[in-house]
Amino acid sequence: VADADRRADARELISIMKAITGEKPYMWGPSIIGFGTCHYVYDSGREGDAPRAAFSPRKSALVLYIGEFPGREALLKKLGKHTSGKSCIYVKKLADLDRKVLETLIAKSTATAQGC
Repeated sequence: VADADRRADARELISIMKAITGEKPYMWGPSIIGFGTCHYVYDSGREGDAPRAAFSPRKSALVLYIGEFPGREALLKKLGKHTSGKSCIYVKKLADLDRKVLETLIAKSTATAQGC
């Protein structure tokens, strides 16, 4: 990660996710930092593995992979400055977020991860 601020935010996210999951960080492909492993099987029979918690420190934003769970949308409204997709939260800098809300999102997503 070339940008010093993005690198510092990535280190902070590693600390947060490590504390919440109790897992060591590992590279999941070339750009995703994951914590723990979850094996899933869809109704269609498709199956695979995914990290229980993960993020990617990309050039344009930090991408947090936060799955669906009851109450997710309400927490996102309290999170701070971000954009989101189905399971991704895009953040320019951690300082723009409410730390407690972020920790709650990660903890609830990890606890309700499909197949884990």
